[in-house]
Amino acid sequence: MTIRYDGKVALVTGAGGGLGRSHAIELAKRGAKVVVNDLGGSVSGEGANSQASLDVVAEIEALGGEAMAHGANVADLAQVEDMVAQTMDRWGRIDILVNNAGILRDKSFSKGSVEDFRLVADVHLMGTMHCTKACWDIMKEQEYGRIVVTSSSSGLYGNFGQTNYGAAKMGVVGMMNTLAQEGAKYNVKINALAPTAGTRMTEGLIEEKAFALLTPETVTPAVLFLVAEDAPTRTILAAGAGSFAVAKIVETEGMWLPEADQTPEGIAANWSQISEGGERALQAGFEQSIKMVGQAAKGLGLDLS
Repeated sequence: MTIRYDGKVALVTGAGGGLGRSHAIELAKRGAKVVVNDLGGSVSGEGANSQASLDVVAEIEALGGEAMAHGANVADLAQVEDMVAQTMDRWGRIDILVNNAGILRDKSFSKGSVEDFRLVADVHLMGTMHCTKACWDIMKEQEYGRIVVTSSSSGLYGNFGQTNYGAAKMGVVGMMNTLAQEGAKYNVKINALAPTAGTRMTEGLIEEKAFALLTPETVTPAVLFLVAEDAPTRTILAAGAGSFAVAKIVETEGMWLPEADQTPEGIAANWSQISEGGERALQAGFEQSIKMVGQAAKGLGLDLS
Protein backbone atom coordinates (compact mmCIF):
# COMPACT_ATOMS: atom_id res chain seq x y z
CA MET A 1 0.00 0.00 0.00
CA THR A 2 1.37 3.38 -1.03
CA ILE A 3 0.89 6.17 1.49
CA ARG A 4 -0.28 9.38 -0.17
CA TYR A 5 -1.76 12.72 0.89
CA ASP A 6 -3.88 13.71 -2.10
CA GLY A 7 -6.38 16.41 -1.14
CA LYS A 8 -4.54 17.08 2.12
CA VAL A 9 -2.97 20.36 3.20
CA ALA A 10 0.25 20.21 5.22
CA LEU A 11 1.94 22.99 7.19
CA VAL A 12 5.63 22.44 7.92
CA THR A 13 7.50 24.90 10.14
CA GLY A 14 11.20 25.59 9.75
CA ALA A 15 10.93 24.20 6.21
CA GLY A 16 13.45 26.45 4.49
CA GLY A 17 16.26 23.92 4.90
CA GLY A 18 17.39 20.73 6.58
CA LEU A 19 14.74 18.42 7.99
CA GLY A 20 11.83 20.75 7.34
CA ARG A 21 12.72 21.17 3.66
CA SER A 22 12.96 17.39 3.26
CA HIS A 23 9.60 16.88 5.01
CA ALA A 24 7.87 19.53 2.87
CA ILE A 25 9.20 18.25 -0.45
CA GLU A 26 8.36 14.62 0.26
CA LEU A 27 4.84 15.49 1.44
CA ALA A 28 4.35 17.43 -1.80
CA LYS A 29 5.69 14.54 -3.90
CA ARG A 30 2.96 12.38 -2.37
CA GLY A 31 0.16 14.78 -3.21
CA ALA A 32 -0.09 17.24 -0.31
CA LYS A 33 -0.43 20.97 -0.76
CA VAL A 34 2.28 22.43 1.47
CA VAL A 35 2.73 25.60 3.49
CA VAL A 36 6.48 26.16 3.70
CA ASN A 37 7.08 28.16 6.87
CA ASP A 38 10.47 29.59 7.70
CA LEU A 39 11.54 32.76 9.47
CA GLY A 40 14.88 32.49 7.72
CA GLY A 41 16.94 33.30 10.80
CA SER A 42 20.29 31.93 11.90
CA VAL A 43 20.74 28.71 13.86
CA SER A 44 20.73 30.82 17.03
CA GLY A 45 17.49 32.55 16.03
CA GLU A 46 18.83 35.87 14.81
CA GLY A 47 17.70 37.72 11.69
CA ALA A 48 15.05 36.85 9.11
CA ASN A 49 15.04 36.11 5.38
CA SER A 50 12.18 34.73 3.32
CA GLN A 51 14.34 33.50 0.43
CA ALA A 52 14.86 29.99 1.83
CA SER A 53 11.12 29.25 2.04
CA LEU A 54 10.53 30.76 -1.41
CA ASP A 55 13.23 28.49 -2.84
CA VAL A 56 11.53 25.41 -1.38
CA VAL A 57 8.19 26.53 -2.83
CA ALA A 58 9.90 26.84 -6.22
CA GLU A 59 11.31 23.31 -5.86
CA ILE A 60 7.86 21.92 -5.07
CA GLU A 61 6.24 23.78 -7.97
CA ALA A 62 8.97 22.53 -10.32
CA LEU A 63 7.93 19.01 -9.30
CA GLY A 64 4.32 19.82 -10.23
CA GLY A 65 3.11 20.37 -6.69
CA GLU A 66 1.33 23.23 -4.94
CA ALA A 67 2.92 25.25 -2.16
CA MET A 68 2.94 28.65 -0.49
CA ALA A 69 5.54 30.34 1.69
CA HIS A 70 5.02 32.14 4.98
CA GLY A 71 7.68 33.69 7.17
CA ALA A 72 5.89 33.53 10.53
CA ASN A 73 8.02 33.45 13.64
CA VAL A 74 6.45 30.50 15.49
CA ALA A 75 7.24 32.19 18.81
CA ASP A 76 4.77 34.97 17.85
CA LEU A 77 1.17 33.79 18.10
CA ALA A 78 -0.21 36.63 15.96
CA GLN A 79 2.14 35.72 13.11
CA VAL A 80 1.18 32.05 13.39
CA GLU A 81 -2.52 32.91 13.33
CA ASP A 82 -1.94 34.98 10.19
CA MET A 83 -0.21 32.02 8.55
CA VAL A 84 -3.10 29.71 9.40
CA ALA A 85 -5.66 32.28 8.18
CA GLN A 86 -3.84 32.64 4.85
CA THR A 87 -3.72 28.85 4.51
CA MET A 88 -7.46 28.57 5.15
CA ASP A 89 -8.18 31.41 2.70
CA ARG A 90 -6.24 29.59 -0.01
CA TRP A 91 -7.09 25.94 0.58
CA GLY A 92 -9.87 25.85 3.18
CA ARG A 93 -8.40 23.17 5.42
CA ILE A 94 -5.29 22.04 7.30
CA ASP A 95 -4.84 18.29 7.67
CA ILE A 96 -1.20 17.93 8.66
CA LEU A 97 1.01 20.00 10.94
CA VAL A 98 4.71 19.24 11.30
CA ASN A 99 6.25 21.31 14.10
CA ASN A 100 9.89 21.38 13.05
CA ALA A 101 11.15 24.94 13.59
CA GLY A 102 13.92 25.32 16.13
CA ILE A 103 17.06 27.13 17.24
CA LEU A 104 20.10 26.31 19.34
CA ARG A 105 21.77 28.31 22.11
CA ASP A 106 24.04 25.64 23.58
CA LYS A 107 25.98 26.38 26.76
CA SER A 108 26.50 24.62 30.06
CA PHE A 109 23.85 25.52 32.63
CA SER A 110 26.31 27.66 34.60
CA LYS A 111 27.27 29.72 31.56
CA GLY A 112 23.89 29.91 29.82
CA SER A 113 21.72 32.97 30.35
CA VAL A 114 18.09 33.04 31.44
CA GLU A 115 17.34 35.00 28.26
CA ASP A 116 18.76 32.22 26.07
CA PHE A 117 16.79 29.60 27.99
CA ARG A 118 13.57 31.57 27.54
CA LEU A 119 14.17 32.12 23.81
CA VAL A 120 14.85 28.43 23.14
CA ALA A 121 11.72 27.47 25.10
CA ASP A 122 9.71 30.13 23.26
CA VAL A 123 10.65 28.72 19.86
CA HIS A 124 10.54 24.99 20.54
CA LEU A 125 7.83 24.64 23.19
CA MET A 126 5.70 27.76 22.84
CA GLY A 127 6.18 27.75 19.06
CA THR A 128 4.88 24.19 18.90
CA MET A 129 1.97 25.18 21.12
CA HIS A 130 1.15 28.26 19.01
CA CYS A 131 1.04 26.33 15.75
CA THR A 132 -0.88 23.43 17.26
CA LYS A 133 -3.35 25.76 18.99
CA ALA A 134 -3.98 27.67 15.75
CA CYS A 135 -4.75 24.43 13.88
CA TRP A 136 -6.45 22.44 16.64
CA ASP A 137 -10.07 23.55 16.31
CA ILE A 138 -9.84 23.42 12.52
CA MET A 139 -8.78 19.79 12.74
CA LYS A 140 -11.44 18.98 15.33
CA GLU A 141 -14.19 20.46 13.13
CA GLN A 142 -12.88 18.53 10.12
CA GLU A 143 -12.69 15.42 12.30
CA TYR A 144 -9.28 14.84 10.82
CA GLY A 145 -5.80 15.95 11.80
CA ARG A 146 -2.28 14.62 11.98
CA ILE A 147 0.27 16.50 14.09
CA VAL A 148 3.97 15.88 14.66
CA VAL A 149 5.96 17.56 17.41
CA THR A 150 9.73 17.36 17.15
CA SER A 151 11.41 16.10 20.29
CA SER A 152 15.04 15.02 20.65
CA SER A 153 17.28 12.54 22.38
CA SER A 154 18.55 15.61 24.26
CA GLY A 155 15.12 15.91 25.84
CA LEU A 156 14.49 12.22 26.33
CA TYR A 157 17.92 11.38 27.72
CA GLY A 158 19.88 14.62 28.20
CA ASN A 159 22.91 16.08 26.44
CA PHE A 160 25.68 18.21 27.97
CA GLY A 161 25.23 21.89 27.25
CA GLN A 162 21.60 21.62 26.17
CA THR A 163 19.56 22.25 29.31
CA ASN A 164 17.36 24.79 27.53
CA TYR A 165 16.90 22.69 24.41
CA GLY A 166 16.36 19.45 26.35
CA ALA A 167 13.74 21.00 28.62
CA ALA A 168 11.78 22.31 25.64
CA LYS A 169 12.08 19.03 23.74
CA MET A 170 10.76 17.04 26.69
CA GLY A 171 8.01 19.61 27.11
CA VAL A 172 6.56 18.85 23.69
CA VAL A 173 6.33 15.18 24.66
CA GLY A 174 4.19 16.09 27.67
CA MET A 175 2.04 18.21 25.38
CA MET A 176 1.65 15.31 22.95
CA ASN A 177 0.65 12.88 25.71
CA THR A 178 -2.36 14.96 26.70
CA LEU A 179 -3.41 16.14 23.22
CA ALA A 180 -3.50 12.54 22.02
CA GLN A 181 -6.22 11.93 24.59
CA GLU A 182 -8.13 15.13 23.81
CA GLY A 183 -7.99 14.60 20.05
CA ALA A 184 -8.90 10.91 19.96
CA LYS A 185 -12.67 11.25 19.44
CA TYR A 186 -12.11 13.80 16.66
CA ASN A 187 -9.68 11.62 14.69
CA VAL A 188 -6.85 14.02 15.50
CA LYS A 189 -3.65 12.06 16.07
CA ILE A 190 -0.42 13.49 17.44
CA ASN A 191 3.01 11.93 17.62
CA ALA A 192 6.59 12.93 18.38
CA LEU A 193 9.64 12.63 16.16
CA ALA A 194 13.06 12.28 17.81
CA PRO A 195 15.44 12.82 14.89
CA THR A 196 19.17 12.53 14.50
CA ALA A 197 20.25 14.36 11.35
CA GLY A 198 23.16 16.14 9.79
CA THR A 199 21.88 19.69 9.35
CA ARG A 200 23.25 23.18 9.92
CA MET A 201 22.14 22.80 13.56
CA THR A 202 24.44 19.80 14.04
CA GLU A 203 27.26 20.69 11.62
CA GLY A 204 30.59 20.54 13.41
CA LEU A 205 29.09 18.55 16.29
CA ILE A 206 29.08 15.19 14.52
CA GLU A 207 32.07 13.34 13.04
CA GLU A 208 32.24 13.84 9.26
CA LYS A 209 31.62 10.24 8.17
CA ALA A 210 28.67 9.91 10.55
CA PHE A 211 27.34 13.29 9.42
CA ALA A 212 27.26 11.99 5.83
CA LEU A 213 25.01 9.10 6.88
CA LEU A 214 22.63 11.28 8.89
CA THR A 215 20.88 12.96 5.98
CA PRO A 216 17.49 14.63 6.51
CA GLU A 217 16.09 12.32 3.83
CA THR A 218 16.72 9.30 6.08
CA VAL A 219 14.53 10.87 8.78
CA THR A 220 11.60 12.08 6.68
CA PRO A 221 10.04 8.62 6.17
CA ALA A 222 9.27 8.65 9.90
CA VAL A 223 7.31 11.89 9.51
CA LEU A 224 5.46 10.56 6.47
CA PHE A 225 4.43 7.53 8.51
CA LEU A 226 3.36 9.58 11.53
CA VAL A 227 1.03 11.81 9.46
CA ALA A 228 -0.56 9.03 7.40
CA GLU A 229 -4.26 8.18 7.71
CA ASP A 230 -3.43 4.95 9.56
CA ALA A 231 -0.78 6.54 11.79
CA PRO A 232 -0.46 5.62 15.45
CA THR A 233 -0.97 8.27 18.09
CA ARG A 234 0.98 9.24 21.23
CA THR A 235 4.13 7.60 19.86
CA ILE A 236 7.73 8.78 20.06
CA LEU A 237 9.49 7.63 16.90
CA ALA A 238 13.25 8.02 16.77
CA ALA A 239 14.90 8.20 13.34
CA GLY A 240 18.35 8.71 11.87
CA ALA A 241 20.59 7.31 9.12
CA GLY A 242 17.76 5.02 7.99
CA SER A 243 17.25 3.45 11.42
CA PHE A 244 13.99 3.74 13.34
CA ALA A 245 13.03 2.97 16.94
CA VAL A 246 10.22 3.73 19.37
CA ALA A 247 11.09 5.44 22.66
CA LYS A 248 8.82 4.76 25.64
CA ILE A 249 8.49 6.26 29.09
CA VAL A 250 7.98 3.37 31.49
CA GLU A 251 7.23 3.01 35.18
CA THR A 252 8.23 0.15 37.45
CA GLU A 253 5.57 -1.80 39.30
CA GLY A 254 6.90 -0.41 42.55
CA MET A 255 5.53 -1.39 45.96
CA TRP A 256 3.43 -0.18 48.87
CA LEU A 257 5.19 0.44 52.16
CA PRO A 258 3.50 0.09 55.56
CA GLU A 259 3.10 3.37 57.44
CA ALA A 260 6.10 2.70 59.65
CA ASP A 261 8.27 2.33 56.52
CA GLN A 262 6.90 5.37 54.68
CA THR A 263 10.14 7.20 55.41
CA PRO A 264 13.25 8.01 53.38
CA GLU A 265 14.95 5.15 55.22
CA GLY A 266 12.12 2.81 54.23
CA ILE A 267 12.49 3.81 50.60
CA ALA A 268 16.25 3.27 50.78
CA ALA A 269 15.79 -0.18 52.33
CA ASN A 270 13.40 -1.23 49.57
CA TRP A 271 15.06 0.64 46.70
CA SER A 272 15.82 -2.45 44.63
CA GLN A 273 12.17 -3.52 44.47
CA ILE A 274 10.92 0.04 44.01
CA SER A 275 13.32 0.85 41.15
CA GLU A 276 13.28 -2.40 39.19
CA GLY A 277 10.77 -4.85 37.76
CA GLY A 278 7.40 -4.75 36.05
CA GLU A 279 8.24 -1.81 33.79
CA ARG A 280 5.37 -0.75 31.55
CA ALA A 281 4.30 2.27 29.58
CA LEU A 282 1.28 3.91 31.19
CA GLN A 283 -1.26 5.41 28.79
CA ALA A 284 -2.52 8.21 31.04
CA GLY A 285 -1.63 9.84 34.35
CA PHE A 286 -4.63 8.39 36.18
CA GLU A 287 -3.25 4.87 35.65
CA GLN A 288 -0.46 5.69 38.09
CA SER A 289 -3.00 6.82 40.70
CA ILE A 290 -5.09 3.68 40.22
CA LYS A 291 -2.02 1.48 40.60
CA MET A 292 -0.80 3.18 43.75
CA VAL A 293 -4.20 3.30 45.43
CA GLY A 294 -4.69 -0.37 44.55
CA GLN A 295 -1.37 -1.30 46.14
CA ALA A 296 -2.23 0.68 49.26
CA ALA A 297 -5.67 -0.93 49.52
CA LYS A 298 -4.18 -4.39 49.19
CA GLY A 299 -1.53 -3.65 51.80
CA LEU A 300 -4.12 -2.27 54.22
CA GLY A 301 -6.68 -5.00 53.52
CA LEU A 302 -9.29 -2.51 52.20
CA ASP A 303 -12.03 -3.29 49.71
CA LEU A 304 -12.50 -0.24 47.44
CA SER A 305 -15.07 -1.87 45.14
